[in-house]
Amino acid sequence: MNLFVLNLILAISWAALSGAFSLVSLSVGFVLGYGVLWILQPLMGGRSRYFRRLYAWGKLLVMFHYELVVSSLAVTWDVLTPRHRARPGFVEMPLDVKTDAGILLVTNLISLTPGTLSLNVSDDRKTLLVHAMFMDDPDAVIRQLKNGMEKWVREAIES
Repeated sequence: MNLFVLNLILAISWAALSGAFSLVSLSVGFVLGYGVLWILQPLMGGRSRYFRRLYAWGKLLVMFHYELVVSSLAVTWDVLTPRHRARPGFVEMPLDVKTDAGILLVTNLISLTPGTLSLNVSDDRKTLLVHAMFMDDPDAVIRQLKNGMEKWVREAIES
């Protein structure tokens, strides 16, 4: 049986036993079900990709929200203060993610982050054109995007 489906069944069972079908009780049930399945993995045939993948998706979600807050504060500070640090520019970032879903997720996460915007993916799907609000060092912008958004997406999609 698919471990994700089994985890959902455990979460629904927890909500039913607790007597409250709310988002909180379902979330608690999902976390408890994940823990139970993780403990029982030797009995179910060894390690599963499910645990690595769920961890990678959780990490992507948390780290994206962290980047969202940090970049929002940087843009807000630049807009509200009299001294503007913005040096907008374009950079071509080579893509290591290969799947369509991975490329779509990377481009959307970059565009959702204040101060950056994905503009175009090359026809060979190996380069992404990005506009950044703070382009003092293009190599640093590329490094930050590759070691951040793209790395987290690769871990979540390809794990």
